[in-house]
Amino acid sequence: MSDLVKISPVEIFDNEPRSGTWVIAQGFNRGHHDVIKLIKKHQDRFFRLENKRNLNQFILRRVPAKKAGRPIDEIMLNEQQSIFLGTLFRNTEKVLDFKERLAGEFVRQRVWITNAIQQQKNPDWQNVRRDGKIVYKQKTSIIKDFVEYATMQGSKSAKRYYCNLANMENSALFFLEQRFKNIRSILTIKQLMQISTADDVIEKALKEGMDQGLHYRSCYRLAKSRVTAFTEIIGKSPVLSVTLKEGF
Repeated sequence: MSDLVKISPVEIFDNEPRSGTWVIAQGFNRGHHDVIKLIKKHQDRFFRLENKRNLNQFILRRVPAKKAGRPIDEIMLNEQQSIFLGTLFRNTEKVLDFKERLAGEFVRQRVWITNAIQQQKNPDWQNVRRDGKIVYKQKTSIIKDFVEYATMQGSKSAKRYYCNLANMENSALFFLEQRFKNIRSILTIKQLMQISTADDVIEKALKEGMDQGLHYRSCYRLAKSRVTAFTEIIGKSPVLSVTLKEGF
């Protein structure tokens, strides 16, 4: 099994479970081009199965080059479309195994969405989320100063540190099965507290590094090392597989 198929074949895309044709092609042991061709052959049926009614076009997403070898567009299929696509393939043990996994993942993602919605209605969660936004804004203010600091030291892409620091922080704290537009909106209370502490760690590390006149790359490394040390104490946690009970 390829590394690609080891990840969940279903993810939350535009707030609903969908599966991309790139990973589906891997799971069904077919070429991606052949899968796209098959879908377009029966496109009227796929359009009728689209959740977003009156949408007579496919929902596309660009697969980055590091996964596909070169950038390509994949079609994001909902559960009904994915099931229908599966019926167009002859059953083998590998195909049956993937169909079983695909069905299970759609169920798991639906349950996760329901839990996330319920969680966001919890007053305790809302309070922690609100407090976390205050700390986050303080960190963002320091990052702004750090970007100017790095630019003055000759950095040509200092603004990337907004994204780089966020990715570093999320990767250090959590096991991520997929990307999220706003990961903090779906974290548990416990995880929100942890990432808020990490925000504070990054803020203080960057400020300390700048106060000491360190090179901007050294400032970043200082922040990363301290977030890593914090994670070694609390441990990483998975985002999608945690239950609401773990957040209270």
